[in-house]
Order: sequence, then structure tokens, then C-alpha cells
Amino acid sequence: MSADTSVETMPESDVTLTETAAEKVRSFLVDQPDVDDIALRVAVQAGGCAGFRYALFFDDRQLDGDVEQEHHGIRIRIDKMSSPYLSGTVIDWKESLEASGFSIENPNSSGSCACGDSATF
Repeated sequence: MSADTSVETMPESDVTLTETAAEKVRSFLVDQPDVDDIALRVAVQAGGCAGFRYALFFDDRQLDGDVEQEHHGIRIRIDKMSSPYLSGTVIDWKESLEASGFSIENPNSSGSCACGDSATF
């Protein structure tokens, strides 16, 4: 019996950042030092009223297994645990009289809470 030496490859997470969202991210980065090392990290984390919550934050770390993409000049990093949950996700920036913020459209989500900050998979 031979040992299994195959290497599992993570499918690349296909996350899209709209041009409007990229402009907003760029405006947040204006005052950051060493902006060349910073990426927008997009993650799914346990928590929230629906079971999982989305996290978007600036990060200068590159973790083992990260998927890295670039949209409209903004570098995006996704950790290997979050990658399958985020495949096909579109991140946009919405502004209205009621609220402003990032909007996440995820085809993998089977539901969300009323506040819109968390999702079920």
C-alpha cells in the first residue's frame, strides 16, 4: 500500500469588487502608510445571528493558502477556509438616505438575517 502523496488544491474564489466599491476602498486607503502592502481581506467567520458573518478589513499579512485577486486596482485576499463560501460573490458599495455600506451578493448563501450582516450556508 503506498502513501497518498496527492496535493489538494483549493479552487480559486471568484469574488468581484465593483468599480464603485473599489473607489470607496481607494478613498479609505488614502491616508494609510505602505499602501502597496495592504489588501482588502474578505472572509467568512463564525458568528452573527444567521450563523456566519462577513468580514472586510485591510490586511498587510499574506496567509498560507490565500487566494489573491485584483479588481479595479484593489488587491483582494481571501483565506482558504472562506474561499469556497465566497465563490461567485459580488461586493458593491451602496449609498442611500437610510444607510451606506458595502453590499455583498453571495450565490452560495441559503439565507440571511434581517440586519443583513450575517448569512447561512
